[in-house]
Amino acid sequence: MKLMKSGIFALALATSLTLSAAAQDASQDMKKAGHETKAATKDTAHGVSKGTKKAYDKTKEGTETAYDKTKEGTEKAADKTAEGTKKAYHKTADGTKKAADKVTGK
Repeated sequence: MKLMKSGIFALALATSLTLSAAAQDASQDMKKAGHETKAATKDTAHGVSKGTKKAYDKTKEGTETAYDKTKEGTEKAADKTAEGTKKAYHKTADGTKKAADKVTGK
């Protein structure tokens, strides 16, 4: 009887140790999965951050280029408008003078 009780105790102890080891393995697996998920999330965040910064830089560069081109075009248009206005002024002044001379008989 004592041998049987010892055998049952040994079997219970072995089963307990096996279940405990399995629980530890599962716990370690969960920890490992948590760490891997955390690392993957960090990698993804860094990738998104890098892509966002790159897009920001390209947008900024494009905006500056567009600003410079618009400024250049505006300056050219202003110069052409001033030039045209001066020509129109001189033609109008010459025409007015000629008309006045005709009236006065010069």
